[in-house]
This record gives sequence, structure tokens and C-alpha cells, in this order.
Amino acid sequence: LALPKADPDWLLAFSRGLSQIAAEFSCPLVGGDTTRGPLAISITILGEVPAGAGVRRSGARPGDDIWVSGCLGGAALALRLLEGRARAAPGVLEALLPALLRPHPRVALGLALAPWVSAMIDLSDGLVGDLGHILERSSVGAALDVEHVPGAQALIELEPRMRLECLLAGGDDYELCFTALPGRRPAIEEVADRLDVRLSRIGSIEPGGTLRFADRQGQPYRLPDGLDLTGFDHFG
Repeated sequence: LALPKADPDWLLAFSRGLSQIAAEFSCPLVGGDTTRGPLAISITILGEVPAGAGVRRSGARPGDDIWVSGCLGGAALALRLLEGRARAAPGVLEALLPALLRPHPRVALGLALAPWVSAMIDLSDGLVGDLGHILERSSVGAALDVEHVPGAQALIELEPRMRLECLLAGGDDYELCFTALPGRRPAIEEVADRLDVRLSRIGSIEPGGTLRFADRQGQPYRLPDGLDLTGFDHFG
């Protein structure tokens, strides 16, 4: 933990928040160091999984469904509003801030889905970019049904280009994107009901290595000119 100065009020709030989320997942804090400098927080989380039970990015196969949890784009829109790059009606920013500042880890969902899915990743850098990691590691392509990707309600008011950038490449959603055989749909829907989490089928895995965008009828989806779907660039 690097701090410009020792601020007792900030440290108290930070410590309480960190302790709360760590306790929720039975994750003890072991060791650490503090120093003076620009604010920087670095945390390494270690865990384990039973041998052979881990879900990798490399298991997707042609014919698999593509699913996503929750709704996407809310955190990206909140950031645009904070930076003055978008405008919204009064109250919208306040409603979206929890998605940006307090995303809830989908640990319970990931554990419940593990027996039924072939590949999985969390959406930190945007749907297109993170789904791309699954496609690359699995050596497959995909058809993404843009009209079935669940978006935050506030995205409806945006012009098409910004709406799609937030929805498909905004990042900071921390939802789960996963693939599974079509025959696993009843089991996956049961998990959604049991945990009260929205799960949406948004496409299918195909042979080859290309991600294509489709509408509800499977026809090519025309993306607006100038659309930036590169997602978050860690070194940009």
C-alpha cells in the first residue's frame, strides 16, 4: 500500500471495507507493506481448486452456447459520466456508481456453474476482448448475438455508438462469461433461479477463429462506423 500521506480517516474506511469483503469470502490478510508515494493498492489473492476441477479458458467447443451473467455497460457509462464524456438524466449516475465502485465478486455463481460449463472468464476489460481470450485459448470462433447481450437500463438513452461501446467493450463489469453445451441449459437455468442471478444466452461457439456479430435471426449485425471495441488497454 503506497500513500502520499498517512490519512487516519481514509485508512479507517479502507481497512473496514477490505476487512468486510475479505471476511465474506473467508480470505485472511497475511503480510503486507506500506510506503510513501502516489496512492497505489496491490493485492495478491491466492486460492486452490480440486485437481481436475478448474474451469479454464481453453475448453470451448463448436456448438457450445455463450452465456453472460448480470447486465453489462453500467460501470463504463458511470465512468463516462464522471469524466464528462456522456450526459444522463438526474439520478442516473448515482444509480450506476455501485456497478463501478462496488462490483460484487461472482464467486458463488462461478462455483455453482463449474460442473456444467466448458470455459469461463470474468469480464474486466470488456465483453468482446475477454470473450476473445476464450476464443484464442480454445482455438474457436463465435457468433455474438448483439441484440441479446443484456445491458444496463441507462444505456437505452445513449446514441448507438456509445451504447454499443459501453455494452460490448466498456469493461469493469466483473460479470462471468462462459460456454456450455446446449444440453446443459436446464442445469444452468436452475443455477440462475437458485442464486437469483440473471443469466443470458448471447451466442454460440463456431469453428475457426473469427468473432462475428449477428442479430436475432443470425444475420450480420451492422455496427456503427467508428465503433471502438478494443476494450481496456493496460498499456495504452
